[in-house]
Amino acid sequence: MTPLRYLLPGRLISTLVAIALVLAVACGGADSSQAAPIVRIPPSPSPNVSPTAPNAGAASETTETTPVWQQLAPLPFARSEVAVVALRGVIYVIGGLESSGRTTSRVEAYNPASDVWVEKAALPLALHHVGVAAVGGKILIVGGFAPGFKPVDTVFEYDAETDSWRQRTSMPTARGALAAAVVGDMVYAIGGVTGLGEDNVASLEVYDPRTDSWKTRAPMPTPRDHLTVGTVGGKIFAIGGRFRHSFGANVDANEEYDPVADTWSSKAVLPTARSGIASGVVGELIYVFGGEARSGTFDKSEVYDPSSDSWTQLPPMPTARHGMGAAAVDGIIYVVGGGVSPGSADSDANEAFYP
Repeated sequence: MTPLRYLLPGRLISTLVAIALVLAVACGGADSSQAAPIVRIPPSPSPNVSPTAPNAGAASETTETTPVWQQLAPLPFARSEVAVVALRGVIYVIGGLESSGRTTSRVEAYNPASDVWVEKAALPLALHHVGVAAVGGKILIVGGFAPGFKPVDTVFEYDAETDSWRQRTSMPTARGALAAAVVGDMVYAIGGVTGLGEDNVASLEVYDPRTDSWKTRAPMPTPRDHLTVGTVGGKIFAIGGRFRHSFGANVDANEEYDPVADTWSSKAVLPTARSGIASGVVGELIYVFGGEARSGTFDKSEVYDPSSDSWTQLPPMPTARHGMGAAAVDGIIYVVGGGVSPGSADSDANEAFYP
């Protein structure tokens, strides 16, 4: 297991030393070959601060508590542009681009409780830059790029109980670098691009797993790809991204979609315009990580609060990267894979964020 790495306040050092001494005495006769358990040490509180003003688009420097990062067992095969999703307490990493540039159909499952990876049934088609969602006890993969950055409209459903895939009704618009969100029992496929250097699509298409059918809804106001989405309170927030597959054309857009009214509205912008980002939702907050620009990759972590329409800056990721995925299990967000330089696909990082 990879060494644990915590970004902790200095005043916890003495506590950690004391814990280590107690464990050393208690376990003196134990077999040293046994792996140590993963232990979360609660963060210490820091001074309260006021959130940023609504629609300001700027992040404050601290939060009410100091969150913690932890490095865990690495992804078995380094790659970027992966799909990451949680289902029944397990994290799945699906497809992606390998460092050689090869598109992979590989699927791996990570158990946070044991810090162990297991290989699962491969995707029927090698894909990267897909949309992913967990709905109705199944995992849904929508769109993406096949080898050669060929956009696809395919939809695949994964059954974890049988470790098997089946193809479903195709999405109306073939595209990659899109995002997918779930509200109720419906899957929303948002944005994307139709190929390298091609125009973005603003398409919002909704899939109903119960009828295996698609409907088209109101398009996103800002067409973009490499965005991330989060669902809070029955609303979908489409955050960041870029134009025409170019990380030199990043955007800071944050747009809210109301599925009931089928309308979009602008919200406080992402403090740092960037693309190739990942996000996870814990409680009523959306946490946004990483990304890339021409100047390099980002280690940024920021949280958006829809109730106050404000952003707050958080401790940075241990590994700056883009093209990773994120998913939450039991209030902990796992950020997996990616690339450490723009356009690269060489990270096996698996880092947990404790809000």
